[in-house]
Amino acid sequence: MDLSSAHHYRIDWIASFVAVARHGSFSAAARTLYRSQPRVSSHVAALERLVGRRLVDRSVQPAILTPEGRGLLPHAEEIIRRLDLLAETAAGTVCGTVRLGCYPSVAAYLYPRAVRALRDTHPQVRLVLHEGPSLEIGEQLADGGVDLAVRPLHPLVNSDRVTSEVLWREPLVAVFRADHPLAREPEVTLAQAARLPVISIGESDDGHSRQYETNLAFANHGLHPVISERTNQPQTLISLVRHGLGVGITNALAMTTANTDGVCLVPLAGAGFERVVAAWWRLGEGVSPAVEAVRDSLRRLAPPAWPWPDSAPPSMPAAV
Repeated sequence: MDLSSAHHYRIDWIASFVAVARHGSFSAAARTLYRSQPRVSSHVAALERLVGRRLVDRSVQPAILTPEGRGLLPHAEEIIRRLDLLAETAAGTVCGTVRLGCYPSVAAYLYPRAVRALRDTHPQVRLVLHEGPSLEIGEQLADGGVDLAVRPLHPLVNSDRVTSEVLWREPLVAVFRADHPLAREPEVTLAQAARLPVISIGESDDGHSRQYETNLAFANHGLHPVISERTNQPQTLISLVRHGLGVGITNALAMTTANTDGVCLVPLAGAGFERVVAAWWRLGEGVSPAVEAVRDSLRRLAPPAWPWPDSAPPSMPAAV
């Protein structure tokens, strides 16, 4: 049906039909709707004329639905349900579908928590995950492909149409194979890591690898390690380390959401080795109550916790 023919269907006809089906008689439906019985009967008759089918069998008492009526009922009930939601929205109930862009480790940690929080505070708001690399998520936000994004401050988003709010800061960590001599140290320096082949964040051909936190940390300290591999996938980084291809330098959350069997996580000594994670949204638009509800839920979520410096970093057994 196109919109031009929708006006032929009156809501009160549909409501009367649903009420008769639910309550089993025209009189009971009339009492529920605070209408006269003849009015309810005329509504159902009008609907029957419009669809060209008998919907209610009036030859028995109480009246029952015909097969055609039973087939139509779920659609009529869905219309009433949608109208109820429309009324709730007009009355101020927050509802909608919000597309949230996240990179893998944030998706693993934050997305399930955000969905559960929204079920308690805004059950009519549906969250849809768009997962991908930080650069891609930033582009999708600027282009309107997602409504909100949770990604690091670096690499920068190449758009003046977006803004951000910091959610948490997380340390960078060194990832050693469990049998490496530095794997049992309480901490290592960036200079120690730079003497080894480094497995870093990013992709070799993305043109933005120098903007990632690991590369910025090395550059800010005048270090020029050999970058043996780059990857945006936490489990791939761990596998590369596990196979002896270098030391991984990455953000802590990526490692706490992955299977770290066969490797050890060692904090970096000194301050300033961190990833800053923020919620991002577009500027210059009318405020969406649904988007604001998600932003508020993200603000209220507890940030990730790390096992150091108050306790020793997690040590994993060597791979067999």
